[in-house]
Amino acid sequence: MIDLPVASSKKERQRKPDWLRVKLPIGPEYKKVRALVDEYKLHTICQSGNCPNMGECWGAGTATFMILGNTCTRSCSFCAVKTGRPTEYDTDEPRRVAEAIDLMQVKHAVITSVNRDELKDRGAEIWYQTVRAVKERTPQTTIETLIPDVRANWDALYRMIEGGQEVVSHNMETVRELYRKVRPQGKYDRSLEELRRIKEAGHRTKTGFMVGLGETDDQVEKILDDLREVGVDVVTIGQYLQPTAMHLAVEKFVTPDTFAHYKAMGLEKGFDYVESGPLVRSSYHAEKHI
Repeated sequence: MIDLPVASSKKERQRKPDWLRVKLPIGPEYKKVRALVDEYKLHTICQSGNCPNMGECWGAGTATFMILGNTCTRSCSFCAVKTGRPTEYDTDEPRRVAEAIDLMQVKHAVITSVNRDELKDRGAEIWYQTVRAVKERTPQTTIETLIPDVRANWDALYRMIEGGQEVVSHNMETVRELYRKVRPQGKYDRSLEELRRIKEAGHRTKTGFMVGLGETDDQVEKILDDLREVGVDVVTIGQYLQPTAMHLAVEKFVTPDTFAHYKAMGLEKGFDYVESGPLVRSSYHAEKHI
């Protein structure tokens, strides 16, 4: 067992609780997935985002693919993905993702991407072609797409979500009051509007947010109310973990009992599914969210 990395800072020196421990990624299925990701030159958010569940998910023969490169145009204060000026735009990527998903025999695939604000269509065409390529090669595979903030480019949004995926997800990340600190290039109401439009387009709609950043219970309840108001079906709630000393410090390690309380609250408000726990991430148990 290993401790999850939470970078030290002058503000945050508290000892990590026992519930934030995960198994080392080992085993033949993990090695098989790792080999396929390397062979097809694919990016995964599992690696780029330092996901604590990588060992469990890859050990089960699943992964979340990250298209459109591994350099993001945003500089969110919580995220471990590299920030900069992207150069990668590979029109062959949809074929390679579809082929890898086929070889991995994935029953439910999750596809996400970095933000590509410099592209006029925000990368929407690659999004569409990737979903279509997977559906054409393995029509039995169900798909969740975890899409970025399109900055109100609604034509780009509709292209991203018309490929035939079963679930469309867009993460809120945090409560309204912390948006400027946590997600300075995002807007709370704009992301709510994106989720509303996804739902109105007829899709099963999903989002996720983190706790442990200084939010209050009342603020958590308010974001849940806001999400129900725009028709979100599935919500994930997980513990924020500081990836490096350059990122925001953890304000609080939220207890499993509190996560259970958030889950009960969400279910009472009418969400179809609430995944709430210290190690929960957007794609965790995604196959249950169809």
